[in-house]
Amino acid sequence: MNTETILPCNVNVTSETGRLRAVLLRRPGIEIERMTPLNATQALYSDILDRPTVYKEYDLFSGVLEKWCKVYYVSDILELLLQDKETRQHLVNESLRHDRRTSQQQQVNNGLSEYLLELDSKTLARILIEGYEKEQWDGFSEDRYLLKPLYNLFFTRDASSTIYNRVLINSMSFEVRERETLIHDAIFRHFFKAETISASSWTPMARTEGGDIHIASPDLLCIGEGIRTNAKGIEYLAQTFAREREHFNILVQEMPTTPDSFIHLDMVFTFLSKHQCMVFEPMLKKEGFFANKATTLIRIHNGKVTYHQMRDILAGLRLLGWDISPVFCGGSDSWVQLREQWHSGANFFALGDSKVMGYQRNTHTIDTLDKNGFAVLNAEDIVSGKVNMDDYKSFVAAFPSSELPRAGGGARCMTMPILRD
Repeated sequence: MNTETILPCNVNVTSETGRLRAVLLRRPGIEIERMTPLNATQALYSDILDRPTVYKEYDLFSGVLEKWCKVYYVSDILELLLQDKETRQHLVNESLRHDRRTSQQQQVNNGLSEYLLELDSKTLARILIEGYEKEQWDGFSEDRYLLKPLYNLFFTRDASSTIYNRVLINSMSFEVRERETLIHDAIFRHFFKAETISASSWTPMARTEGGDIHIASPDLLCIGEGIRTNAKGIEYLAQTFAREREHFNILVQEMPTTPDSFIHLDMVFTFLSKHQCMVFEPMLKKEGFFANKATTLIRIHNGKVTYHQMRDILAGLRLLGWDISPVFCGGSDSWVQLREQWHSGANFFALGDSKVMGYQRNTHTIDTLDKNGFAVLNAEDIVSGKVNMDDYKSFVAAFPSSELPRAGGGARCMTMPILRD
Protein backbone atom coordinates (compact mmCIF):
# COMPACT_ATOMS: atom_id res chain seq x y z
CA MET A 1 0.00 0.00 0.00
CA ASN A 2 1.11 3.55 -0.70
CA THR A 3 1.10 4.92 2.84
CA GLU A 4 0.95 8.48 1.58
CA THR A 5 -2.65 7.88 0.44
CA ILE A 6 -3.92 6.92 3.91
CA LEU A 7 -6.16 9.66 5.27
CA PRO A 8 -7.49 9.75 8.83
CA CYS A 9 -11.17 9.77 9.70
CA ASN A 10 -12.99 11.19 12.72
CA VAL A 11 -12.88 9.18 15.94
CA ASN A 12 -16.31 8.58 17.48
CA VAL A 13 -18.07 5.50 18.84
CA THR A 14 -21.26 5.88 20.90
CA SER A 15 -22.60 2.31 20.77
CA GLU A 16 -21.66 -1.29 20.07
CA THR A 17 -24.14 -1.65 17.20
CA GLY A 18 -24.20 1.59 15.20
CA ARG A 19 -23.23 1.05 11.57
CA LEU A 20 -19.47 0.60 11.44
CA ARG A 21 -17.64 3.13 9.27
CA ALA A 22 -13.97 2.58 10.20
CA VAL A 23 -11.98 -0.06 12.07
CA LEU A 24 -8.34 -0.69 12.99
CA LEU A 25 -6.86 -4.14 12.26
CA ARG A 26 -3.48 -5.83 12.44
CA ARG A 27 -3.03 -8.59 9.89
CA PRO A 28 -1.11 -11.34 11.76
CA GLY A 29 2.53 -11.55 10.71
CA ILE A 30 5.52 -13.72 11.40
CA GLU A 31 5.30 -12.77 15.09
CA ILE A 32 2.69 -15.49 15.63
CA GLU A 33 5.21 -18.06 14.43
CA ARG A 34 7.88 -16.84 16.83
CA MET A 35 6.51 -18.97 19.60
CA THR A 36 7.45 -22.45 20.76
CA PRO A 37 6.01 -24.59 23.55
CA LEU A 38 8.72 -22.96 25.71
CA ASN A 39 7.38 -19.41 25.44
CA ALA A 40 3.75 -19.78 24.35
CA THR A 41 2.42 -19.42 27.90
CA GLN A 42 4.54 -16.33 28.47
CA ALA A 43 3.05 -14.93 25.25
CA LEU A 44 -0.44 -15.63 26.72
CA TYR A 45 -1.21 -18.41 24.25
CA SER A 46 -2.39 -21.88 25.18
CA ASP A 47 -1.04 -23.35 21.93
CA ILE A 48 1.16 -22.50 18.95
CA LEU A 49 -0.51 -21.61 15.65
CA ASP A 50 -0.17 -22.70 12.03
CA ARG A 51 0.61 -19.45 10.23
CA PRO A 52 -0.58 -20.37 6.68
CA THR A 53 -3.98 -21.41 8.03
CA VAL A 54 -4.20 -18.28 10.17
CA TYR A 55 -3.51 -16.18 7.07
CA LYS A 56 -6.28 -17.86 5.07
CA GLU A 57 -8.81 -17.45 7.86
CA TYR A 58 -7.82 -13.86 8.57
CA ASP A 59 -8.04 -12.94 4.89
CA LEU A 60 -11.72 -13.90 4.92
CA PHE A 61 -12.31 -12.09 8.22
CA SER A 62 -10.68 -8.87 7.01
CA GLY A 63 -12.21 -9.31 3.56
CA VAL A 64 -15.70 -9.12 5.05
CA LEU A 65 -14.79 -5.91 6.87
CA GLU A 66 -13.24 -4.38 3.74
CA LYS A 67 -16.56 -4.98 1.95
CA TRP A 68 -18.37 -3.10 4.71
CA CYS A 69 -16.27 -0.14 5.90
CA LYS A 70 -12.94 1.67 5.85
CA VAL A 71 -10.22 -0.61 7.20
CA TYR A 72 -7.02 0.83 8.63
CA TYR A 73 -4.06 -1.47 9.19
CA VAL A 74 -1.66 -0.90 12.07
CA SER A 75 1.46 -1.64 10.00
CA ASP A 76 0.51 0.87 7.26
CA ILE A 77 -0.09 3.71 9.72
CA LEU A 78 3.00 2.82 11.75
CA GLU A 79 5.15 2.94 8.61
CA LEU A 80 3.79 6.38 7.84
CA LEU A 81 4.38 7.67 11.38
CA LEU A 82 7.98 6.41 11.42
CA GLN A 83 8.83 8.91 8.71
CA ASP A 84 8.76 11.52 11.47
CA LYS A 85 12.11 11.66 13.27
CA GLU A 86 10.72 12.47 16.71
CA THR A 87 8.09 9.72 16.59
CA ARG A 88 10.69 7.25 15.31
CA GLN A 89 13.09 8.01 18.15
CA HIS A 90 10.35 7.79 20.76
CA LEU A 91 9.03 4.42 19.59
CA VAL A 92 12.47 2.86 19.18
CA ASN A 93 13.86 4.11 22.48
CA GLU A 94 10.74 3.34 24.52
CA SER A 95 10.43 -0.13 22.97
CA LEU A 96 14.03 -0.98 23.84
CA ARG A 97 13.72 0.57 27.29
CA HIS A 98 10.69 -1.56 27.98
CA ASP A 99 12.19 -4.85 26.81
CA ARG A 100 15.69 -4.33 28.28
CA ARG A 101 15.31 -2.74 31.66
CA THR A 102 18.50 -4.05 33.33
CA SER A 103 21.65 -1.88 33.45
CA GLN A 104 23.89 -4.52 31.86
CA GLN A 105 21.82 -4.31 28.68
CA GLN A 106 22.35 -0.57 28.23
CA GLN A 107 25.34 -0.95 25.91
CA VAL A 108 23.42 -3.44 23.76
CA ASN A 109 20.46 -1.05 23.71
CA ASN A 110 22.55 1.88 22.52
CA GLY A 111 24.00 -0.05 19.61
CA LEU A 112 20.66 -1.53 18.60
CA SER A 113 18.95 1.85 18.87
CA GLU A 114 21.43 3.40 16.45
CA TYR A 115 20.97 0.53 14.02
CA LEU A 116 17.15 0.62 14.14
CA LEU A 117 16.98 4.39 13.71
CA GLU A 118 18.84 4.09 10.40
CA LEU A 119 16.39 1.61 8.90
CA ASP A 120 13.75 2.56 6.35
CA SER A 121 10.27 3.05 7.81
CA LYS A 122 8.76 -0.14 6.39
CA THR A 123 11.53 -2.36 7.79
CA LEU A 124 11.47 -0.61 11.16
CA ALA A 125 7.67 -0.94 11.41
CA ARG A 126 8.02 -4.66 10.77
CA ILE A 127 10.75 -5.09 13.43
CA LEU A 128 8.84 -3.12 16.08
CA ILE A 129 6.00 -5.61 15.66
CA GLU A 130 7.72 -8.86 14.69
CA GLY A 131 10.76 -8.49 16.98
CA TYR A 132 14.53 -8.43 16.50
CA GLU A 133 16.56 -11.61 16.92
CA LYS A 134 19.91 -11.94 18.65
CA GLU A 135 22.84 -12.62 16.36
CA GLN A 136 23.51 -15.79 18.35
CA TRP A 137 21.03 -17.99 20.19
CA ASP A 138 21.70 -21.24 22.03
CA GLY A 139 18.65 -22.94 20.55
CA PHE A 140 17.07 -23.66 23.92
CA SER A 141 16.56 -20.53 26.01
CA GLU A 142 13.28 -18.64 25.87
CA ASP A 143 15.04 -15.31 25.37
CA ARG A 144 15.82 -15.33 21.64
CA TYR A 145 15.00 -11.69 20.95
CA LEU A 146 16.66 -8.40 21.79
CA LEU A 147 13.29 -6.85 20.94
CA LYS A 148 10.41 -9.18 21.66
CA PRO A 149 7.67 -9.89 19.09
CA LEU A 150 4.21 -8.45 19.77
CA TYR A 151 2.49 -11.83 19.62
CA ASN A 152 -0.96 -10.44 20.48
CA LEU A 153 -1.05 -7.27 18.40
CA PHE A 154 -3.64 -8.67 15.99
CA PHE A 155 -6.09 -8.49 18.91
CA THR A 156 -6.38 -4.74 18.28
CA ARG A 157 -9.35 -4.45 20.64
CA ASP A 158 -7.32 -4.56 23.82
CA ALA A 159 -4.57 -1.91 23.74
CA SER A 160 -6.95 0.98 23.05
CA SER A 161 -10.68 1.71 23.18
CA THR A 162 -12.61 4.38 21.34
CA ILE A 163 -14.88 5.81 24.02
CA TYR A 164 -17.16 8.36 22.39
CA ASN A 165 -14.94 11.02 20.76
CA ARG A 166 -11.64 10.12 22.41
CA VAL A 167 -9.44 7.08 22.90
CA LEU A 168 -8.61 5.26 26.10
CA ILE A 169 -5.04 3.95 25.87
CA ASN A 170 -5.37 0.89 28.02
CA SER A 171 -3.00 -0.09 30.82
CA MET A 172 -2.31 -3.73 30.11
CA SER A 173 -2.19 -6.33 32.86
CA PHE A 174 0.66 -8.42 31.43
CA GLU A 175 4.11 -7.14 30.54
CA VAL A 176 4.21 -9.04 27.26
CA ARG A 177 1.42 -6.77 25.96
CA GLU A 178 2.51 -3.42 27.38
CA ARG A 179 4.47 -2.34 24.27
CA GLU A 180 1.33 -2.60 22.14
CA THR A 181 0.08 0.58 23.79
CA LEU A 182 3.12 2.54 22.54
CA ILE A 183 2.03 1.88 18.97
CA HIS A 184 -1.66 2.51 19.61
CA ASP A 185 -0.91 5.75 21.43
CA ALA A 186 1.23 6.99 18.52
CA ILE A 187 -1.44 6.02 15.99
CA PHE A 188 -4.27 7.84 17.73
CA ARG A 189 -2.37 10.91 18.87
CA HIS A 190 -0.30 11.54 15.76
CA PHE A 191 -2.31 10.06 12.88
CA PHE A 192 -5.94 10.42 13.96
CA LYS A 193 -5.19 13.50 16.10
CA ALA A 194 -7.51 12.13 18.77
CA GLU A 195 -7.61 13.06 22.42
CA THR A 196 -6.25 10.18 24.49
CA ILE A 197 -6.71 9.29 28.17
CA SER A 198 -5.23 6.54 30.33
CA ALA A 199 -6.05 5.03 33.70
CA SER A 200 -2.35 4.50 34.40
CA SER A 201 -1.84 8.26 34.40
CA TRP A 202 -4.25 8.41 37.35
CA THR A 203 -2.56 5.59 39.27
CA PRO A 204 -0.08 2.91 38.11
CA MET A 205 -2.28 0.32 39.85
CA ALA A 206 -5.23 0.90 37.49
CA ARG A 207 -5.75 -1.64 34.72
CA THR A 208 -8.11 -1.55 31.73
CA GLU A 209 -8.33 -3.63 28.56
CA GLY A 210 -10.62 -3.17 25.57
CA GLY A 211 -12.19 -6.63 25.67
CA ASP A 212 -13.80 -5.63 28.96
CA ILE A 213 -15.13 -2.26 27.78
CA HIS A 214 -18.43 -2.10 25.89
CA ILE A 215 -19.77 1.27 24.71
CA ALA A 216 -23.42 0.41 25.18
CA SER A 217 -24.86 3.90 24.60
CA PRO A 218 -23.94 7.60 25.02
CA ASP A 219 -24.60 7.32 28.76
CA LEU A 220 -23.71 3.70 29.55
CA LEU A 221 -20.58 1.56 29.64
CA CYS A 222 -20.68 -2.17 30.35
CA ILE A 223 -17.38 -3.34 31.85
CA GLY A 224 -15.93 -6.64 32.97
CA GLU A 225 -13.86 -6.71 36.16
CA GLY A 226 -11.40 -9.56 36.40
CA ILE A 227 -7.82 -10.55 35.66
CA ARG A 228 -7.38 -7.90 32.94
CA THR A 229 -9.50 -4.91 34.07
CA ASN A 230 -9.46 -4.18 37.78
CA ALA A 231 -11.48 -2.10 40.25
CA LYS A 232 -8.99 0.78 40.09
CA GLY A 233 -9.37 0.99 36.31
CA ILE A 234 -13.15 1.08 36.61
CA GLU A 235 -12.91 3.68 39.37
CA TYR A 236 -10.82 5.87 37.07
CA LEU A 237 -13.56 5.78 34.43
CA ALA A 238 -16.27 6.43 37.01
CA GLN A 239 -14.40 9.43 38.42
CA THR A 240 -13.68 10.74 34.92
CA PHE A 241 -17.33 10.69 33.90
CA ALA A 242 -18.46 11.99 37.31
CA ARG A 243 -16.43 15.14 36.60
CA GLU A 244 -17.73 15.50 33.05
CA ARG A 245 -21.31 14.25 32.96
CA GLU A 246 -24.41 15.15 34.91
CA HIS A 247 -25.76 11.63 34.44
CA PHE A 248 -23.85 8.48 33.53
CA ASN A 249 -23.93 4.72 34.24
CA ILE A 250 -21.39 1.91 34.36
CA LEU A 251 -22.64 -1.67 34.57
CA VAL A 252 -19.92 -3.95 35.95
CA GLN A 253 -19.82 -7.73 35.70
CA GLU A 254 -17.30 -9.54 37.89
CA MET A 255 -15.39 -12.18 35.92
CA PRO A 256 -13.73 -15.45 37.00
CA THR A 257 -9.94 -15.36 37.15
CA THR A 258 -9.71 -18.81 35.56
CA PRO A 259 -9.78 -20.41 33.04
CA ASP A 260 -8.25 -18.29 30.25
CA SER A 261 -11.45 -18.30 28.22
CA PHE A 262 -12.95 -15.78 30.68
CA ILE A 263 -10.24 -13.13 30.37
CA HIS A 264 -12.64 -10.42 29.14
CA LEU A 265 -16.33 -9.60 29.29
CA ASP A 266 -16.64 -10.00 25.52
CA MET A 267 -15.83 -13.69 25.89
CA VAL A 268 -19.20 -14.18 27.60
CA PHE A 269 -21.28 -11.20 26.48
CA THR A 270 -21.55 -9.14 23.28
CA PHE A 271 -24.25 -6.89 21.83
CA LEU A 272 -25.89 -8.17 18.63
CA SER A 273 -28.41 -5.35 18.25
CA LYS A 274 -30.26 -2.77 20.32
CA HIS A 275 -32.54 -5.54 21.54
CA GLN A 276 -30.45 -8.73 21.51
CA CYS A 277 -27.17 -9.85 23.01
CA MET A 278 -25.07 -13.01 22.88
CA VAL A 279 -24.59 -14.44 26.37
CA PHE A 280 -22.87 -17.38 28.03
CA GLU A 281 -25.87 -18.63 30.02
CA PRO A 282 -24.05 -19.59 33.28
CA MET A 283 -23.09 -15.93 33.67
CA LEU A 284 -26.78 -15.00 33.87
CA LYS A 285 -27.65 -17.90 36.13
CA LYS A 286 -24.61 -17.24 38.35
CA GLU A 287 -23.69 -20.90 38.07
CA GLY A 288 -20.41 -22.78 37.73
CA PHE A 289 -17.46 -20.41 37.26
CA PHE A 290 -19.85 -17.47 37.74
CA ALA A 291 -21.24 -18.55 41.10
CA ASN A 292 -21.13 -15.57 43.47
CA LYS A 293 -19.77 -13.22 40.78
CA ALA A 294 -21.30 -9.81 41.42
CA THR A 295 -23.06 -7.54 38.95
CA THR A 296 -22.90 -3.89 40.03
CA LEU A 297 -24.53 -0.80 38.60
CA ILE A 298 -22.52 2.36 39.18
CA ARG A 299 -24.78 5.40 38.87
CA ILE A 300 -23.46 8.93 38.47
CA HIS A 301 -25.77 11.84 39.22
CA ASN A 302 -24.58 15.43 39.62
CA GLY A 303 -21.09 14.32 40.54
CA LYS A 304 -22.24 11.74 43.11
CA VAL A 305 -21.28 8.10 42.52
CA THR A 306 -23.46 5.33 43.98
CA TYR A 307 -23.25 1.52 43.75
CA HIS A 308 -26.19 -0.86 43.36
CA GLN A 309 -26.14 -4.67 43.25
CA MET A 310 -28.01 -6.25 40.33
CA ARG A 311 -29.26 -9.80 39.87
CA ASP A 312 -27.39 -10.05 36.57
CA ILE A 313 -26.27 -7.93 33.64
CA LEU A 314 -29.63 -8.14 31.85
CA ALA A 315 -31.43 -6.98 34.99
CA GLY A 316 -29.11 -3.98 35.08
CA LEU A 317 -29.77 -3.15 31.42
CA ARG A 318 -33.52 -3.49 31.85
CA LEU A 319 -33.46 -1.22 34.90
CA LEU A 320 -31.87 1.39 32.64
CA GLY A 321 -34.68 1.02 30.11
CA TRP A 322 -33.21 -1.52 27.70
CA ASP A 323 -35.64 -3.94 26.06
CA ILE A 324 -33.07 -6.68 25.47
CA SER A 325 -33.21 -10.46 25.09
CA PRO A 326 -30.39 -13.02 25.30
CA VAL A 327 -29.25 -15.42 22.62
CA PHE A 328 -27.28 -18.23 24.27
CA CYS A 329 -23.78 -19.15 23.17
CA GLY A 330 -23.82 -22.88 22.37
CA GLY A 331 -27.60 -23.09 22.37
CA SER A 332 -29.45 -24.85 25.19
CA ASP A 333 -27.05 -27.70 26.02
CA SER A 334 -24.76 -26.78 28.94
CA TRP A 335 -22.00 -29.10 27.73
CA VAL A 336 -21.97 -27.51 24.28
CA GLN A 337 -22.12 -24.05 25.84
CA LEU A 338 -18.84 -24.75 27.63
CA ARG A 339 -17.20 -26.10 24.47
CA GLU A 340 -18.23 -23.23 22.23
CA GLN A 341 -17.52 -20.51 24.78
CA TRP A 342 -13.96 -21.87 24.99
CA HIS A 343 -13.52 -21.08 21.30
CA SER A 344 -14.98 -17.56 21.53
CA GLY A 345 -18.54 -18.63 20.81
CA ALA A 346 -19.94 -15.52 22.52
CA ASN A 347 -17.40 -13.17 20.95
CA PHE A 348 -19.35 -11.54 18.12
CA PHE A 349 -18.61 -8.22 16.49
CA ALA A 350 -21.44 -5.99 15.26
CA LEU A 351 -21.07 -4.34 11.85
CA GLY A 352 -24.41 -2.67 12.52
CA ASP A 353 -27.68 -3.31 14.29
CA SER A 354 -28.49 -7.05 13.89
CA LYS A 355 -25.52 -7.41 11.53
CA VAL A 356 -22.71 -9.39 13.13
CA MET A 357 -19.75 -11.62 12.37
CA GLY A 358 -18.23 -14.55 14.24
CA TYR A 359 -16.55 -17.94 14.04
CA GLN A 360 -18.08 -20.56 11.74
CA ARG A 361 -16.82 -23.44 13.91
CA ASN A 362 -19.31 -22.68 16.72
CA THR A 363 -22.10 -24.43 14.88
CA HIS A 364 -24.63 -24.60 17.71
CA THR A 365 -24.25 -20.88 18.34
CA ILE A 366 -24.64 -20.11 14.64
CA ASP A 367 -27.72 -22.35 14.47
CA THR A 368 -29.19 -20.49 17.46
CA LEU A 369 -28.65 -17.17 15.68
CA ASP A 370 -30.33 -18.63 12.59
CA LYS A 371 -33.37 -19.58 14.70
CA ASN A 372 -33.41 -16.02 16.08
CA GLY A 373 -33.75 -14.46 12.65
CA PHE A 374 -30.12 -13.94 11.62
CA ALA A 375 -29.44 -15.03 8.04
CA VAL A 376 -26.26 -17.12 7.99
CA LEU A 377 -23.84 -15.79 5.35
CA ASN A 378 -20.57 -17.46 4.42
CA ALA A 379 -17.56 -15.17 4.44
CA GLU A 380 -16.29 -16.74 1.21
CA ASP A 381 -19.49 -15.70 -0.58
CA ILE A 382 -19.27 -12.16 0.80
CA VAL A 383 -15.63 -11.66 -0.18
CA SER A 384 -16.14 -13.11 -3.66
CA GLY A 385 -19.09 -10.78 -4.26
CA LYS A 386 -21.64 -13.57 -4.52
CA VAL A 387 -23.50 -12.20 -1.48
CA ASN A 388 -24.15 -8.54 -0.65
CA MET A 389 -24.54 -7.90 3.08
CA ASP A 390 -26.66 -4.79 2.43
CA ASP A 391 -29.38 -7.06 1.04
CA TYR A 392 -30.04 -8.45 4.53
CA LYS A 393 -31.77 -6.74 7.44
CA SER A 394 -30.24 -9.19 9.93
CA PHE A 395 -27.28 -11.52 9.38
CA VAL A 396 -24.28 -13.29 10.84
CA ALA A 397 -21.21 -13.40 8.60
CA ALA A 398 -19.53 -16.68 9.57
CA PHE A 399 -15.87 -17.12 8.67
CA PRO A 400 -13.66 -20.25 8.85
CA SER A 401 -11.89 -20.70 12.14
CA SER A 402 -9.84 -23.79 12.81
CA GLU A 403 -6.69 -21.89 13.92
CA LEU A 404 -7.67 -18.36 14.92
CA PRO A 405 -9.72 -19.37 18.00
CA ARG A 406 -6.69 -21.19 19.43
CA ALA A 407 -5.05 -17.80 19.95
CA GLY A 408 -7.71 -17.05 22.57
CA GLY A 409 -10.03 -14.51 20.97
CA GLY A 410 -12.74 -13.92 18.39
CA ALA A 411 -14.12 -11.34 15.97
CA ARG A 412 -14.61 -8.63 18.58
CA CYS A 413 -11.11 -9.19 19.96
CA MET A 414 -9.57 -8.64 16.51
CA THR A 415 -11.36 -5.34 15.81
CA MET A 416 -10.87 -1.85 17.20
CA PRO A 417 -13.77 0.35 15.99
CA ILE A 418 -12.82 3.94 15.24
CA LEU A 419 -16.04 5.36 13.83
CA ARG A 420 -19.69 4.28 14.00
CA ASP A 421 -22.90 6.04 13.05
